[in-house]
Amino acid sequence: MKSPHYRNFIRILEHELIPALGCTEPIAIAYAAAKARAVLGCEPEHIEIRCSGNIIKNVKGVTVPNSGGLVGIEAAAILGAICGSADSELEVLESVNAEDIARCKALMEKKLCSVTLVKDVDNLYVVAYLTAGGHSAAVSVVNRHTLITCIEKDGEVIFRNNVAKAEERAEDYSGLNVRSILDFADEVDIEDVRHIIAPQIELNSAIAREGMRGNYGASVGYTMLQVFGDNVRTRACAMAAAGSDARMGGCALPVIINSGSGNQGMTVSLPVIEYAKDLKVSEEKLYKALVLSNLIAIHLKKYIGSLSAFCGAVSAASAAGAGITYLFGGDYEEIGYTIVNTLGNVGGIVCDGAKASCAAKIASAVHAAIISHYMGSHERVFRAGEGFVKDDLEATIRSMGYIGRVGMKETDEEILNVMTDKVEL
Repeated sequence: MKSPHYRNFIRILEHELIPALGCTEPIAIAYAAAKARAVLGCEPEHIEIRCSGNIIKNVKGVTVPNSGGLVGIEAAAILGAICGSADSELEVLESVNAEDIARCKALMEKKLCSVTLVKDVDNLYVVAYLTAGGHSAAVSVVNRHTLITCIEKDGEVIFRNNVAKAEERAEDYSGLNVRSILDFADEVDIEDVRHIIAPQIELNSAIAREGMRGNYGASVGYTMLQVFGDNVRTRACAMAAAGSDARMGGCALPVIINSGSGNQGMTVSLPVIEYAKDLKVSEEKLYKALVLSNLIAIHLKKYIGSLSAFCGAVSAASAAGAGITYLFGGDYEEIGYTIVNTLGNVGGIVCDGAKASCAAKIASAVHAAIISHYMGSHERVFRAGEGFVKDDLEATIRSMGYIGRVGMKETDEEILNVMTDKVEL
């Protein structure tokens, strides 16, 4: 009989590691629009997307998946409303075809969709408001990419879901810490997590291979492998970057996400997979390392929040570095060194939205994590009092989370102001 603690960790992995098609912020918009279309009962005559600054930041420059290269909020909303499948949630745009794309372009030219910035709301906040024939439908998505908190039809609330109550799940995240995660990874029966980890290996590896073709975004992964040569350190960075190249470039292949992000899902898994191949470890060891890296990423991100000016590639790469250290046989202390060194090095990378350069940030963060692993294996670690590094691993993690969640709030606002040309430079 497995303990409640053991089963809880399995549930956390099941909840967090799910498939998504394309960048999750435009997908959240498409999902809300598709759901509102279903409530309205017909194709809309107008769409208004009301959203937070973080949503605008993360959708403004990214290619909408399966869209033939269309970019931005309007494209995501219109595709969701005219052909999206709300039942498919994060894969809402999986069935878009050439005719749908042509119609979307025409409707964009006709200004079918408008965008309104909403201030003083959750960082992840989307309302899709659709109208047609004197009727209206509105769907609110808050805090998580598919968490519907309110549905209205003709101004009447027909569904309401309090955010705090909706976030009360069967999973308990309070027991997550690096030591408990390591203990779980050591003891987990891989048959209990095969249905979670196997798809992550398969899907994330597939999109990375697609990105390595070199025809997405800035081709960061492809360039790295061409320039720096085929060794495990380069492959670990390049494969994670290539997955982001493809995903940010609108590739229609799904990925397994982590902490609500496909980029983080690829960053936390692909470097570990590459090192496992190079070290020729057993399947069991790879699965355990991925369990460790995924849970550490979730643990780090819970202090930061879903969207922030803090680049999520950093927390995910820190976790990937921990997974690599585990593959080498590293213990709790060495894993902690890897995490502290990575956060102490690249903890200041800012998120200025989802776009092609995410791949380069991922490569930089993973490279930092690999350096951190090798430093830690020689007992070299940044010490307490150096910046935000504390004398305790968990305190260091919390301090970085505080900076990402609280300290970078103003930075987040100014990034949006620059992106939307509201400041004179």
